[in-house]
Amino acid sequence: MDKIYINGLEIFAYHGVNPEEKEEGQPFVLDITMEADLSKARHSDQLSDTVNYAAVRKTVQRVFTAEKFDLIERAAQAACDGVLAEHPRVERVTVLLKKPQAPMNAQFDYVAAEVTEKRREGGGGL
Repeated sequence: MDKIYINGLEIFAYHGVNPEEKEEGQPFVLDITMEADLSKARHSDQLSDTVNYAAVRKTVQRVFTAEKFDLIERAAQAACDGVLAEHPRVERVTVLLKKPQAPMNAQFDYVAAEVTEKRREGGGGL
C-alpha cells in the first residue's frame, strides 16, 4: 500500500476539557498518513487517480473545527472519519494530533493522541 503524508498541519480550534480552551481556543498540529493504492497515479500522472491532499486538508479543517470536543482522541477520530467518508481512495488513515499548548504546569513540546481507522469491508466509510 502506498502512502501520502500531510505533516505539521496547524489548525486553530476549541477542543479541551477546560472552559477557557473552548472559549479562547488554541493551535493544534496534525500529522496525517493516508494509505491507498496509488499505482494508477504513478503511471498516469493524473490528479484524478490519486488522493488530492489539498482536498483532504479542506476536509480535515472543516470536520476538525465543526465541533468542540473535550478529548483530542475524539477530535482525531473526527478527522479520520472525515477523510474516509469523503476520499474513497484512502483505505487507512492515521492522525497524530498534537496539542502544544495543553494547559499543564510543566515544560513540554506537546501532548498527543494517535488514532488509526481503516475503511470497512464493502467500501464506504465507517
